[in-house]
Amino acid sequence: MPQSKTTPTGSSTLLKALETEMERNWDAFKKLPTPPFYLAYELTQYESASVTGSFGTLVSSNGPDKTRYLDIDLRVGSPTLDNYHPVRGSMFNMLDNFNPVTIPIEDDPAAIRAAIWYQTDQRYKRSIEQWIAIQTNVKVKAENTDKAGDFSSGPVESFVEPVVKLTGFDRKLWEDKVRKYTKPFRRYGNVYQAEARLTISIETRIFVNSEGSRIQTSQPYYRLYISGFAKADDGMELPKAETWHSATLEGLPSDDVVMAKVDQITKDLMKLKLAPVIEPYTGPAILSPRATGVFFHEIFGHRIEGQRTKNEDDGQTFKDKVGQKILPEFLNVYSDPTLKKYGSIELAGFYRFDNQGIKARRVTVVEKGIFKNYLMSRTPIDGFPASNGHGRRQAGYNVEARQSNLIVESTQTITREELKQKLIEEVNRAKLPYGLFFDDVQGGFTLTGRQSPSAFTVIPVMTYRIYPDGREELVRGADLIGTPLTTFGKITAAANDPSVFNGTCGATSGGVPVSAGGPSLLVSQVEIQKKPKSQERSPILPPPFDDPNIGTWREFIFGGNL
Repeated sequence: MPQSKTTPTGSSTLLKALETEMERNWDAFKKLPTPPFYLAYELTQYESASVTGSFGTLVSSNGPDKTRYLDIDLRVGSPTLDNYHPVRGSMFNMLDNFNPVTIPIEDDPAAIRAAIWYQTDQRYKRSIEQWIAIQTNVKVKAENTDKAGDFSSGPVESFVEPVVKLTGFDRKLWEDKVRKYTKPFRRYGNVYQAEARLTISIETRIFVNSEGSRIQTSQPYYRLYISGFAKADDGMELPKAETWHSATLEGLPSDDVVMAKVDQITKDLMKLKLAPVIEPYTGPAILSPRATGVFFHEIFGHRIEGQRTKNEDDGQTFKDKVGQKILPEFLNVYSDPTLKKYGSIELAGFYRFDNQGIKARRVTVVEKGIFKNYLMSRTPIDGFPASNGHGRRQAGYNVEARQSNLIVESTQTITREELKQKLIEEVNRAKLPYGLFFDDVQGGFTLTGRQSPSAFTVIPVMTYRIYPDGREELVRGADLIGTPLTTFGKITAAANDPSVFNGTCGATSGGVPVSAGGPSLLVSQVEIQKKPKSQERSPILPPPFDDPNIGTWREFIFGGNL
């Protein structure tokens, strides 16, 4: 039963409504033949606004809008075996994996409580159906290799911070900004799509559970996204983008910084149109800090999300690697959702409590190359019986163990130039014509299940051949592929230039904001395959604009020296 009936000081109307309904429903459940052993409510409120421009014009200007979602975690059975246990060999589990429930956006306690009451009743009935199916399923299926239960207890938490309001947003100013940011893209007809988008989202999460926790957090996200899109003559699509994240509007970059980046994106797109297509390649390569972040997020981060290993269909790459060396001794890796900044860069993966009411904390994942810990939700696995504050979800999804701020650090570093020289030495030793440098990446994805190869793909945008004489040549069309255990064994050196990227990671518990980063790394052997190519030709009709006052795009990029 609830351990505390004291509403924390500063609680909102929403928190009071959730707490009242929690106590009322919990008392009623105790009288049923099959009562739940755990109940949690999480109400997520989004207050949002956005402004989008393209080619110097305003495309959309929306908000402020407000939405509220209710998530109910109701568990019947026992912590050893409950209604969230996977039903193997069935799609039964997927029925409740995405079930968004909207509730009134006005602070009317009676209306909010009515919505909570009805949805709790529906969830309880569904939970009993699940529980019956699971008890049958575990009797007829092979025994699980993971012997841990389905749920772990957690400490009682009491934390309330004020609800942040969307104020101080000058819509007219930002409408003018997105026009200004995107106007340079129309200088030439070689950029087919261009966009500048400011997104504001204030996420307020209110959490109460039957253990007695009462939590209210409110966190603003300001995101500025600039992108351009071109095509090579052979149909290959060429995207280029930059994103800035901040907890305040003032933390976003100045106009001068953004305009310089727009200029760089335009030049890069034009250079990519002329760049040769890379052939399949195996050999040494340097990953920039941004590439390192995406590389570790995909190759490693998803495989240390502990809850995944409970699934019998998961590849469980690192399941038996705890205490073993998986990386060079000079590398450490940690996940720290309490980290607001890394250097001067604000981190998107910051939060105070996870979506199960567990306080965020730093988790050392790899120490001196030795694998130490998984990222854990309240679903235990063998050897890791409790959460470490990484149970996360997008509103409407079930909670799973997810990444937050994944940081790679090196105890031995050299300069970027020394790293390049080491790459050239590897090239000469292997008698290869060149090595590679992945300067910027678009993203990536990974496969962790047993039904497919346990592989990863990182999608570079700016890739350079580095020749033995030090010359660098831009190429296009590379996809960095491989398998984790083999690739980890090829990391040989790190530079002294750490940085991070911010993004949104999509997985089975929805999209959550994350950050990842580290230093430039030298990998003695990577594998490259050609990226998929669109079969659609570049536009046949001439573009509607080419600025005659600037000259040809080749002059813009190369100063006439082509």
